[in-house]
Amino acid sequence: MPTSSNGARNIITFQKYERPQTLDEAWELNQKKRNRIVAGTMWMKMGTHSFGTAIDLCDLGLNQIEETDEEFRIGAMATLRQMEKHPGLAAYSCGAVEAAFKDIVGVQFRNGATLGGSLWRRMGFSDILTVFLAMDSYVELYKGGIVPLEEFARMPYDKDVLVRLVVKKQPGAFSYQAVRKQRTDIPSLNCAAAQVAGEWRVVVGSRPARAVVLRDEQGLLAGGITEESAAVFADYAAGAVTVSGNMWGSAEYRRALVPVLTRRALLALKEVQ
Repeated sequence: MPTSSNGARNIITFQKYERPQTLDEAWELNQKKRNRIVAGTMWMKMGTHSFGTAIDLCDLGLNQIEETDEEFRIGAMATLRQMEKHPGLAAYSCGAVEAAFKDIVGVQFRNGATLGGSLWRRMGFSDILTVFLAMDSYVELYKGGIVPLEEFARMPYDKDVLVRLVVKKQPGAFSYQAVRKQRTDIPSLNCAAAQVAGEWRVVVGSRPARAVVLRDEQGLLAGGITEESAAVFADYAAGAVTVSGNMWGSAEYRRALVPVLTRRALLALKEVQ
């Protein structure tokens, strides 16, 4: 049984369990304040909680990863392990998806944790949010429709239902870097770099606030990635990204990491272009 940082056991209790047969039914159930949609419950187990009704989406066919010539459509109930080992995602992302997922806690955890449970929380330390913000990504909300992932990351929590993640297959290349105290720990800082649809972008997460997207609005990478241009953009990132401290790293440590990981990610990106 998972335990908290003080050694106490974490316990989750629900008064009722429901398996809706439609998204509309799931949305209606979710409107009550104490009801919660449950996926793998892996992140919920990190704390002690008491809820009303557990809403399980397992009967809604949302555990698939669909790939077409234009996009990936990743259902909210797809597991992190499914995504980590999906050949299409691996090929399109130049290995960045697997690099981002492979150290999230452990294989057993990733076999249970789902896209929906991981992405809905928009956790500051999320490897998942960081890597997909580097791509042309969107979330599909049952009532809210299609929303760019970058906009979704800034939205307040509400009671909508996350249906799937949509990743457009824009021409691009991607890389991912992270620093952890030890393997499978929460990252002290993570970083993704991309050239997608002709646009350079760098995403910095685990600041420990939610990931932010930096675009090359000054044309620092206009001539391509070189040792010099990567260093110049890294200096820009150091001034543009705000950080703070927590148990996984002080503000000073993260401030020093931002240009280091930015440069590493850009040089890794050069290798896969």
